Amino acid sequence: MQAEEKGKINVETENIFPIIKKWLYSEKDIFLRELVSNASDAITKLKKIALSEEFEGGNEYRIDLDFDVDKRILTIEDNGLGMTVEEVKKYINQIAFSGATDFAKQYQNTENKAEIIGHFGLGFYSSFMVSKQVTIETKSYKAGQAAVMWSSESGTDFSISTIDKNTRGTKISLYLDSESGEYLDKWKLKELIKKYCDFLPVAIYVQGEKANREKPLWSEEPSKNSPDDYKDFYSYLFPFSGESLFHIHLNVDYPFRLQGILYFPKLTHELEASKNGIKLFCNHVFVSDNASELIPQFLTILKGTIDIPDLPLNVSRSYLQNDPLVKKISNHIIKKVADRLIDDFKKNRAKYEENWNDISIFVKYGVLTDDKFYDAMKDHLIFKNSENGFSTVSEYWEKNKEKNQNKIFYANETEMGSVYMQLLKSQGLEAILVDSKIDSHLIQHLETKNPDWKFQRVDSELADQVLDKDSKTDLVNEANETESSRITKLFESALPSEGVQVKVEALKSVDVPGVILLPEFMRRMTEMNSMFNREDTKSMLKAHTLMVNSKSPLVKSALQAFEGVNPEKGKKLARVIYDLSLLSAKVMDEKEVSEYTKRTTEFLQEIFST
Repeated sequence: MQAEEKGKINVETENIFPIIKKWLYSEKDIFLRELVSNASDAITKLKKIALSEEFEGGNEYRIDLDFDVDKRILTIEDNGLGMTVEEVKKYINQIAFSGATDFAKQYQNTENKAEIIGHFGLGFYSSFMVSKQVTIETKSYKAGQAAVMWSSESGTDFSISTIDKNTRGTKISLYLDSESGEYLDKWKLKELIKKYCDFLPVAIYVQGEKANREKPLWSEEPSKNSPDDYKDFYSYLFPFSGESLFHIHLNVDYPFRLQGILYFPKLTHELEASKNGIKLFCNHVFVSDNASELIPQFLTILKGTIDIPDLPLNVSRSYLQNDPLVKKISNHIIKKVADRLIDDFKKNRAKYEENWNDISIFVKYGVLTDDKFYDAMKDHLIFKNSENGFSTVSEYWEKNKEKNQNKIFYANETEMGSVYMQLLKSQGLEAILVDSKIDSHLIQHLETKNPDWKFQRVDSELADQVLDKDSKTDLVNEANETESSRITKLFESALPSEGVQVKVEALKSVDVPGVILLPEFMRRMTEMNSMFNREDTKSMLKAHTLMVNSKSPLVKSALQAFEGVNPEKGKKLARVIYDLSLLSAKVMDEKEVSEYTKRTTEFLQEIFST
C-alpha cells in the first residue's frame, strides 16, 4: 500500500468553504442531487466506453445510498468508471476555479444561494454543506490501477492513499455534522431522490429499495408512446390533478436541444391560470419547478416537463433572462402550442369547441400579449354565439356584415335572456358572446388589428333593425307638442336628473317599455376596471340613456295618467319603467335594489287600495 500523501487543495479555495457552509445552508438538500448526478455521469460515461472497450464487472449498473445512524455516516456508491490516483488529484484536488477571493466577496450576501455551487463547478464540494468529514473510495475501470482513498475534514486539507478495493466505481462517505441528522432517514432520502433524480438513467437504491423511475416518457420517441402512456405519466407527475385535455411532446435536436411534454389541464376557475406547473430538468436531473423565464406568462397554466441539456444544472433566473438560447426555446414552445391548437381546429373542430372553456383564457391572453401567437391564432379564436354555436370573428363578420351594417354585436354570456338579446333575435340578428373579464381588452385589441371591425355591445345602442321607423311618434297635439316630447317631459320629471338622459323611440316590439343604453367606451372601461378589482366600478355606469318605447302600452298608460287626472300616478309608473330597465341592465347595487323594492311595493299598494 502506498504511503499516505497529505496536502492543501488550493490556497484560494479556503475562502469558498465558509460560504458553502454558511450562505448555502438553507439549500443544503442539493448536495444529494450533486453527488447522485456525479455518480450517474460516471456510469453513463462507462456505458459509452463499453461500446468500444472491454472491462471486467459486467453491465448491471446502479447507485446505492446507505447510512449508519449510530456512526452518522451517509454513503453514496456507484459502479461507474471510478478514478485513478492521477484523476483524483486532477478532479478533486485541483478545482478549475480562479478568483476565489472575488467570488467570496461577491456572493457572501447573495440571495441566490442555490446557484453558486453548480455555476462554479463545485458540485462535489456541496458535500461539506452537511459533513464534518468526507471520504472517497474509488477504483478505476482501467486494468492494473490501484484503488484510492481521499479524505478531508475541512475541504481544504486532504489526505490521499491507496487502499484495497476489489470493485469498480466510487463510494463517497459523508460523516454528517450535528445539524444534518435528517439525512439518516430512508424516507427523507427517497423523497429527495424522487424530487431531483427520479429520471436519471440508472437504478438508484436506498438501503436496497429501488427509489427512482429511471426513464422519463419525454425521452421516448412520441410515435412509440400510447395515449395511456401520456395519461399515466401526467398522473404520476401531478397526482390528484384529474385528466389533461391534451398534450404536446417536444423533441428538438437542432438548432438547440430540447425535450419535454406539455399538458393542458382542465381548469375549474380562472384563478388557476396563474399556476406554474412546468418542471425544469437538465439531462434528466430536476432543476426547478419555476420555468417562468422559459414559458411565456400566458402559458403558465400548462403542466409538464422541459429538459434542456445545455443549461447549467444550477441555472439562475438572471442567466435565463440573458441567455439567447432561452428566447429561442420560448419562441419554439409558443409555435408548437399554436401549431397544436390550429391542427385541432382544422381536423376536429367539435373537440376544439368542447375544450374551449378550458383553453380560452390562455389563448386570449396569448393573442393580447404575443404578436406571433396572435398572427398564428387570429383565425382560430372562437366565441360562442347567440345561435348556440361557435364562430370565429371572421366567420361572424362574413355571415352578418351586411345584415348588421358592418357591426359586430356582442353581449355577455349571462345576457342571453336579456331584453337586448330578445330585441336583437326578434329581428334575426346575431351576437357573439363574451365570457370572461379579459374580453374587454381582447375586443379592443381586435379592433386595433382590424380597422374594419367595429364591436358594439347590445346594450350600448339599439340596432336600427329593431326600431320602427314608420311609427307616427312625431304627431303634434293641440299644444303643438309631439308625442316624443311629451313622453320625454314625463320621464324627465319622474327620474333622477343626474347623469340620466331620456330618448324616445318606437320599437318594433311592444313588449319592451324601456331599455338602458350604456356608452360603449364606458362599459368597456368598467369591465376593464372590474378585471383589476377596482372598487366602485358600477358608479361609472350612472351616466346612461333611458330609451323609452313610445309603442309600449305601459308607456302610453303612464302618459295618459300624467296628462290626465293623476299626474303623480303617471310619474310613479314612469319610475317603475325606469327601475325595470335598470334591473334588466344589471346596474343596480344592493342599496338601489332595496329602495326599488320598497318603492314598487308602495306603488302597488296604492294602486290596489283605490
